[in-house]
Amino acid sequence: MESSLILQMQGITKIFPGVKALDDVTLQVRRGNIHAICGENGAGKSTLMKVLSGVYPHGSYNGKIIYMDNEMTFKDIKESEKAGIAIIHQELTMIPELSITENIFLGNEIINKRGLIDWDAARHQTKGLLERVGLTVDPSTAIKNLGVGQQQMVEIAKALAKDVKLLILDEPTSALNETDSANLLNLIRGLRDKDITCIMISHKLNEIAAISDAVTVIRDGRTVETFDVESGQVDEDRIIRSMVGRPIENRYPTHEPKIGEVVFEVSGWRVEDPLIPGRFVCKDSSFYVRAGEIVGFAGLMGAGRTELMRSIFGHNYGIWHAGEIKIKGKAVRLASVADAIRNGVSYVPEDRKVQGLNLLDTIRKTIVSANLDAITNSGLLDLEREFQAAQKQRDSLSIKTHSVDAGVATLSGGNQQKVVLAKWMFTEPNVLILDEPTRGIDVGAKYEIYRLIHELADQNKAVVLVSSELPELLGMSDRIYTIFEGAITGELDCKDANQENLMRMMTATSAADNVSRKGGEAS
Repeated sequence: MESSLILQMQGITKIFPGVKALDDVTLQVRRGNIHAICGENGAGKSTLMKVLSGVYPHGSYNGKIIYMDNEMTFKDIKESEKAGIAIIHQELTMIPELSITENIFLGNEIINKRGLIDWDAARHQTKGLLERVGLTVDPSTAIKNLGVGQQQMVEIAKALAKDVKLLILDEPTSALNETDSANLLNLIRGLRDKDITCIMISHKLNEIAAISDAVTVIRDGRTVETFDVESGQVDEDRIIRSMVGRPIENRYPTHEPKIGEVVFEVSGWRVEDPLIPGRFVCKDSSFYVRAGEIVGFAGLMGAGRTELMRSIFGHNYGIWHAGEIKIKGKAVRLASVADAIRNGVSYVPEDRKVQGLNLLDTIRKTIVSANLDAITNSGLLDLEREFQAAQKQRDSLSIKTHSVDAGVATLSGGNQQKVVLAKWMFTEPNVLILDEPTRGIDVGAKYEIYRLIHELADQNKAVVLVSSELPELLGMSDRIYTIFEGAITGELDCKDANQENLMRMMTATSAADNVSRKGGEAS
């Protein structure tokens, strides 16, 4: 009789120099199930999936992989794909300049009798694959012209083109808005209905509880326990206790703000899209932040939050047309990133891989890179001061690494995000702009970052918090601005805010229709 298990991973142990990433991990996945894997950043989730998919080949780890009742010894990812296992990584891997068709069949080309690529057949198959994942776009569309949610759907279509039987999704909704996340989760349910087994790594506990048939928790490289969702064993608090080894009574630390005078003020900020002449991504935006205050920015994807923050931080996005910035009442010109840093303004970007890190560098060099003056003597780098500074930041932010001389690329996504935070903390800013600082980070690490944000506010820093998660903004902010189509449409004190009135203001065209300048009630 055929086993009801499609996958068994037995005693998986994986060691990197100085670190045991996986320690005797066991995982059992039933056919046709959605099996969630969760754990803190650095727990070993992605490492386990890389072992399964052949990214880490047989011989580089100890233990057994039993797949469809056969022991597997994958030498590379091509062998696992041939067996029907496909992995979609957290950072999408498609080539932006190529079309959907070209990306789907890259390395898996359809060859005709003359030994040439049959593009007509490829386009025809692509159209059918896109229909399966619910995308109504032209197969010749370049990937760069698709939204992030659509790109995720194309990644799944690419996996389906390889006759996938076991689909691994690593943080599939981390960069998506609520609508795109819901569409993707519905697609995963549809795949389950068609007997495709899915393993999903996620930090979004509400999604795990809503979609999964079973949940396995990994902590510090070990399997902690597996829950059967249908048995009613699973709720978010139970998962959290299992992940972090302790209960977290409140997702957001309690905090008594001590708010002072206005530190940072932006007036009439107007910026043009660098690619589309005449389209303004910031439309006469004005806001202020006081010492010790955490000010949130809410808006739907594409509303212009990131464009506003990047254009303020050294004009590194868009074409500036008008506007003034004041720091402690004095007008300043932040025409470059260096200008911003010199004036005590720092920016943690939403895309850590592209904008926040050099993945070829070490943790040590990355942490000090934005403030080299602090570790130089007579124009020469003081390597001992560099090491001590990096160690201090590592300890302060609880970055999980055996050494600050390790490569940034060896860290989990959440620990990479902590390195980005450490880099900008080392500049000792007065104004800190945090753009999606907890994206892709587990609940325990989020709590640590929330405490750090409160510590910054208690040091009289002015903190700007951009987030796609309304509960996070409501839980952390003292005031919240809303943005729609490049314009600030409202401002609320947190005591007056809720998800409903924020959403109404996030989809409005006029601030006057919603809220008074100093935090009145939503209309």
